[in-house]
Amino acid sequence: MTRRIVRTISQLTAAALIAFLVIFLLDRNFRVLPNAVHEYMPQHHHGLLITDLTITTCSTVNIFSSCKLDAEVWHRVEKDLYLGKSWVSSAYVHVRRKKEEELTASDKVVMDVTISRLDPTTGAKGQADQKWESRPAGLWILRSAKPHASDSKKAVTAVDVLFGDDAVEARDGWQLLGTPLLLDSDPEIPVAHLTVRRGSQVDPIKPQPRVKDNGKFKIMQLADLHLSTGVGHCRDAIPDEYEGGACMADPRTLDFVSKLLDDEKPDLVVLSGDQVNGDSAPDAQSAIFKYAQLLIKRKIPYVSIFGNHDDEKALPRFAQMALIEQLPYSLSVAGPDDIDGVGNYYIEVLAQGNSQHSALTLYLLDSHAYSPDERQYSGYDWIKKNQIDWFKQTSSSLKKKHKEYTHIHMDLAFIHIPLPEYRETKSTYIGPWKEGVTAPKFNSGFHDALVEQGVVMVSCGHDHVNEYCMLSTDQENQRPQLWMCYGGGAGFGGYGGYGGFVRKVRIFDIDMNEARISTYKRLEHGDTKSHIDPQIIVDGGKILPAMVDHA
Repeated sequence: MTRRIVRTISQLTAAALIAFLVIFLLDRNFRVLPNAVHEYMPQHHHGLLITDLTITTCSTVNIFSSCKLDAEVWHRVEKDLYLGKSWVSSAYVHVRRKKEEELTASDKVVMDVTISRLDPTTGAKGQADQKWESRPAGLWILRSAKPHASDSKKAVTAVDVLFGDDAVEARDGWQLLGTPLLLDSDPEIPVAHLTVRRGSQVDPIKPQPRVKDNGKFKIMQLADLHLSTGVGHCRDAIPDEYEGGACMADPRTLDFVSKLLDDEKPDLVVLSGDQVNGDSAPDAQSAIFKYAQLLIKRKIPYVSIFGNHDDEKALPRFAQMALIEQLPYSLSVAGPDDIDGVGNYYIEVLAQGNSQHSALTLYLLDSHAYSPDERQYSGYDWIKKNQIDWFKQTSSSLKKKHKEYTHIHMDLAFIHIPLPEYRETKSTYIGPWKEGVTAPKFNSGFHDALVEQGVVMVSCGHDHVNEYCMLSTDQENQRPQLWMCYGGGAGFGGYGGYGGFVRKVRIFDIDMNEARISTYKRLEHGDTKSHIDPQIIVDGGKILPAMVDHA
């Protein structure tokens, strides 16, 4: 009896599986299921599908031209294809999009997009409903009216625009079209590229940082990349050329970073502000994707904070962070809404093996941009009281959990604008101090909060040619309190100078077996193989005194 029941269940299961496969194949090819049922099938697109694509151009000298289409039908990608740099012309990409269940018999789904002066249909075999259709600016689209077209992995589900000959795509599932749109524009205006997504949106990979099995963990700080929309212009470059030709800022910066990533193989990269050179980056997204793509293709997790230039004449911070949060391997987050700034957060680096205990905590805070009170405190902004309160509350709440770690847990911090304590001329420091410290003139007390919470090291950017680590000590007993480091400017789109500054990157090499932090810098030119100004700043979890005095 039992065998008969088991056999019957097996037969019913097999029959149900075969029936499902048959229905799946029929629906995929002929859409036999009603929309209410089809939307639960694996091949269903839960987002929007692109049914048409075009470009509008308008001119200030032609009052009858318009860059707007019926908003009920068309969605405009809010990026002027001339980046607002043309004297008289503007142009925009428009897309028609629908949910799969809203498609009618007359709708066609965009299956492919290309840019060409010639008809891609020439010499190609295709069915009548798959002819390439021409649109302005050399845009061609291939649409299909087949019932199952919307289920195809080739169906275009989103369209965006990136700018520059060096534009790259950093998002999973997206493809940048190699040929730019054929616009009649000034050669000085970065070219516009379409980028398309096929299929459903993919959740980005967010790896958990973890100390390696040998107990080591390496952090690379990239300070002040100053990337542009387009290749950018070199400032104060040493030497003032690139690969035998004129110096191009972004290619040279990214080549420097790429070589160090391959050589140092960091476990985490900290981007400590001014990744985007707002003045020369009207499309911040194109600049962000350039650094992100280097890290994503190497599967290196990264965190970022903003500097004073990132959102200067560019996307506001919250919009940039929304983009960054959705990129693969990015661990950046906007942080709490109820405190000042965007990008106040922390990340935990777990101990080796399968441990769920934190070995390192990195605090990242937004140091803002320019002073809100130029009359009394001219210059740069400061970390606000509610940020400091958040940091102290967060750090205090984590201490009990951190004590569960069987070794010595350590806290580090990263900001962009240096603290006022960086300008203490009597403090001991290691590495060149070449320019004035442009810290805020108002001291909000973040240094003291770091010391109070037992943070062993803070590192910043902002002052490109300062590259020292300074030891802050207790004034009464001269005990070491906190190491304060500069990352050293890495980008050629930002200033250098001051007696021939060579671009640099700072490395923090951490050995959790000994609770030791070593740091050094790497050069872009000259002695590119050596570790510059190597020093141990923490050992046994304790802040070490400085061994060299440059004061």
